[in-house]
Amino acid sequence: MTLPAVRGIIIGAGRGQRLMPATADAPKCFTEIGGRRILEHILSALRGGGVAPIAFVGGYLIEAVRGEYPDLDFIHNESWAETNVLGSLMCARERMTEGFVSSYADIVYRSDAVSALMRSPAPITLVVDTAWRARYEPRTQHPPSDGEKVTVRDGRITRIHRDIAPELAHGEFIGVARFTAEGAAQLCAAWDEQRARHGEGPFRGAPSISRGHMILLLQQMIEDGIPIAHVDIAGGYHEIDTLQDWGLAQAAHAAGERWG
Repeated sequence: MTLPAVRGIIIGAGRGQRLMPATADAPKCFTEIGGRRILEHILSALRGGGVAPIAFVGGYLIEAVRGEYPDLDFIHNESWAETNVLGSLMCARERMTEGFVSSYADIVYRSDAVSALMRSPAPITLVVDTAWRARYEPRTQHPPSDGEKVTVRDGRITRIHRDIAPELAHGEFIGVARFTAEGAAQLCAAWDEQRARHGEGPFRGAPSISRGHMILLLQQMIEDGIPIAHVDIAGGYHEIDTLQDWGLAQAAHAAGERWG
């Protein structure tokens, strides 16, 4: 059965300060692994899983990305230096109506993870890596306490937070999620409700909702009774947040691991 195409939204506005000096003159997603940019690995994985067209929320050096990838649908987060992942994602609100797949821009993963995501019937589904602890063992600059970990029950995510004890976590949210039209409406309604309640004041430990991570709003939605499903992978994913991560991903590629 051929599934209908779903729009993709890549969240890539930030500078990637922890990857300096690699990001001094280039967007973080231009960092190369195995001779291909992170962005190219992501585009290959999304398109291979049936995601199209693809929008890119940019900020830092957006014109460099636009110049190299004119086929993407660009959204400019002009406040990129004062926002985080959640604020950048919501810049693409007008592209969400019919449903979408979102992806962080500093990760590499395989198209089979996207294909599994597309088969989920749930309004909101996250990709979760259950082999995450092995990947964290050599990451001294990015400890398990930084992981966006989840607990689950009966196919649903019960909690998503960095402070979940590693031994209690089912896995780590890799930064790729699908929202059907219903799920997108739930996300936007939750955003509107929390913006109205908190304004530009603190939100769940972040300076403001716009400067929060995506998982903060997802956790709020879980607490408000909105079900969030998960599809699991066992590895095949890397986050490139630090120079050490970059080296580890390069070593994995040299050893034969592939993404896209």
